[in-house]
Amino acid sequence: MDIKMKILVINGPNINFLGIREKSVYGTQNYDYLLKMIGEKGESCGISIEVFQSNHEGAIIDRIQDAYFDGTDGIVINPGAYTHYSYAIRDALASIQMPKVEIHISDITKREEFRKISVTAPACDKQIYGHGLDGYLEAIDFVLAEL
Repeated sequence: MDIKMKILVINGPNINFLGIREKSVYGTQNYDYLLKMIGEKGESCGISIEVFQSNHEGAIIDRIQDAYFDGTDGIVINPGAYTHYSYAIRDALASIQMPKVEIHISDITKREEFRKISVTAPACDKQIYGHGLDGYLEAIDFVLAEL
């Protein structure tokens, strides 16, 4: 039996509203475009990529914890606004040992002061921001290189 490497991409609050919300910040491509882009990346690399999105903190924590048991090899996470204050998501990320990358579509260092603070990034191996949707592909490449 051929076992594929598995990467989990987690998207937090409002990421499902890509193409609708603040187009000047997040671009005009919608969430379906992002899903297609990630799916094509998985196919081209011969890996399994699952994408999970939730606007609920507890659901995100549950999915991170499930990754420990379900054969996930690495995580790419865009925690959305939870980046700035969810110590619970940070603790969930810190509790599992696998490559983890925090991703942000916009350049969080050039936005409001509160967006410059990430409580979740220290629980990850890398943080990528300001590269648009391509940042997801960079994050997947980083996880693959770590594995």
